[in-house]
Amino acid sequence: MCDNLTHINENGEISMVDVSLKQDTSRRAVYEIEVYLSQKTFDMLKNKALPKGDALNSAKVAGILAAKNTPLLIPLCHPLFLSYIDISFFPNEEDFSIKIQAEVRSTSKTGVEIEAMVAAHVAAITIYDMCKAVQKDILISNGRLLYKSGGKSGTYKVEQSSTL
Repeated sequence: MCDNLTHINENGEISMVDVSLKQDTSRRAVYEIEVYLSQKTFDMLKNKALPKGDALNSAKVAGILAAKNTPLLIPLCHPLFLSYIDISFFPNEEDFSIKIQAEVRSTSKTGVEIEAMVAAHVAAITIYDMCKAVQKDILISNGRLLYKSGGKSGTYKVEQSSTL
């Protein structure tokens, strides 16, 4: 077996990484994704006039719940005590998009990037669900990790982001 595969045991079977000997450190991750709407749908969302109601409030709650439930969705993800979760929305009037940023913090033995990713994606999917009665060709795009800190690998930050 290849020695650098962290999720494969000596028998070649899938295995959760043992983090019991790692030190707890302060962890933070920020992930963003964008949802592109038509002008009509964007205006309805902004004015809370969608048939299903307030899309951004629903997406915020969905994203927070998703982060808390990440280990139920991602098979080898460790259950973590999350000390902070926030979902922020940045509407762009020029291209009728909503930028979503999910931030997750914890003091634990492993990172929170996956929790931030799951939170942002579920928030985006919730916006899609809230808007689909009005528009079918909604685009969810440009998901990326903006920032992570804590642990052995140190800090990672995207150079292009102005919102961190």
